[in-house]
Amino acid sequence: MDGQKDMIREQDERDPAAVPGRRRNGSMGAGILTGIAGTVLTGMIALGVFCTLTDTRLRFIDKSAVRGSGPILTDEAVAKISELDAYINTYYYDETDPEELRNGIYEGFLAGIGDRYSEYYTAEVYQQTQVGLTGNYYGIGAGLQQDKDTMEVSVKKVYEGTPSDTAGLLEGDVILSVDNTEANSMNVTELVLLIRGEEGTTVHLEVYRRETDEYLSFDVERANVTLPSVDHQMLENGIGYIRIESFEKATAEQFAAAYTDLETQGMEKLMIDLRYNGGGLVDSVVEILDQILPEGLLVYIEDKNGNRNEYRSDAERFVSLPIVVLINGESASASEIFAGAIKDYEYGTLIGTKTFGKGIVQTVFPLSDGDAVKLTTAKYFTPNGNYIHEVGIEPDIELVYEYLDPDGEEYDMQYDNQIQKALEVLNGAGDKK
Repeated sequence: MDGQKDMIREQDERDPAAVPGRRRNGSMGAGILTGIAGTVLTGMIALGVFCTLTDTRLRFIDKSAVRGSGPILTDEAVAKISELDAYINTYYYDETDPEELRNGIYEGFLAGIGDRYSEYYTAEVYQQTQVGLTGNYYGIGAGLQQDKDTMEVSVKKVYEGTPSDTAGLLEGDVILSVDNTEANSMNVTELVLLIRGEEGTTVHLEVYRRETDEYLSFDVERANVTLPSVDHQMLENGIGYIRIESFEKATAEQFAAAYTDLETQGMEKLMIDLRYNGGGLVDSVVEILDQILPEGLLVYIEDKNGNRNEYRSDAERFVSLPIVVLINGESASASEIFAGAIKDYEYGTLIGTKTFGKGIVQTVFPLSDGDAVKLTTAKYFTPNGNYIHEVGIEPDIELVYEYLDPDGEEYDMQYDNQIQKALEVLNGAGDKK
């Protein structure tokens, strides 16, 4: 790779339709779907915008080393494509775009693998997927999700102080169109390309608000948006609370700042909330684990040839506090690396429900013409060698989520039964051994 550092992201492959927002039902807010994954199951993408490469390495390779398995484009296959083109050209009722037809061939070729995580990117979409690496965006500062069956696009999260917040968009709003383009006519990843744009320009959104049965119009000014992935607060009895929504490039730094702030407030115990966190950069989660765990293996990755890549903690710093980690079925990939390491080291208590179960790695290979291909290339394992793909990680204390104040209009963690259980555990904990 000649100096090019692998950038690995954990893929958010949850069913986005099942991810609730922070509402009176008490769910803790979906993590920003980082969206290459979203192009497969069509999940939430930050309009800020993050369309992230989750569970993915960006790899530059010697093209001369690439070898095909055999002749796929046989004379018969080429003749059949030409025959199909002739029928389309002669009988299809509307005009067609040759470039789009070729892209369809490439996409179909990758679909032939039968792996929902492997796919083809045009240069434009590929560039979009890179945006999330910095955390800075020219967009409107909201999160979207798309139902994989109906293609309906809705607002899953509105970030405070961003253009979407200022304009009055709300969680749950259904996006009908973007600048007169129907939102359900394309993948949410492509829709994001329409929403992003130059700073100071506006994007026109037509929205349906189910709660009030209203059709609304918004002209939202695009801005340079930096979306936080960590928030924190001090709770009772010296318990610090840190929520990680996704593992982005700046997340480890944000985590360290949050931890330091809580320390100055007298933190003696720590609660880390990974519910609805669908993943992010492996480098990010490893860096955070390095701040928490003692010296040792954190996670390792193996490809089909048995080549192994290990990520380790150097123990230059680690947390010597009682720790509780909250997880659920929407905690995926990088969140599972985190939870798996905590569990294997017996360094904290996992509370909630079994995690999603994604233990495979994708690699993005840039192509010579600017397009790219993403392929599943490896498996990852917890420190004890557990392969959690389609298995998930069981909590130490299983507790199905329940919001204890059904009449509340706004989410309040004092009515969150999982947080209350975590407080109970931490209040009963002694010093970390």
